[in-house]
Amino acid sequence: MGFRFATLVHAKQLIQRPFSSTKDIPKGFLGVYVRDESIMKRFVIPVAYLNQLSFQDFLNQAEEEFGFDHPMGALTIPCTEDAFIDLISHLSS
Repeated sequence: MGFRFATLVHAKQLIQRPFSSTKDIPKGFLGVYVRDESIMKRFVIPVAYLNQLSFQDFLNQAEEEFGFDHPMGALTIPCTEDAFIDLISHLSS
């Protein structure tokens, strides 16, 4: 069993870039919020991840918890930051 530490670091750097607004998000990417309890963190992910079955589980959870009317106007995913980073790392490898 081996760990892909470099992949995890690359994925974390990619999704945690500081973007100040939606116009700063590069083409082909999407800003999402991950909410764990009362803590929200913003991530930027490739739009292609939305088609992945494992990511769609997160989307279904978001729909169940928040519906389609988000007060912030952005996609909010109810999960821990660690679970989200694990999934993104898996998708990027």
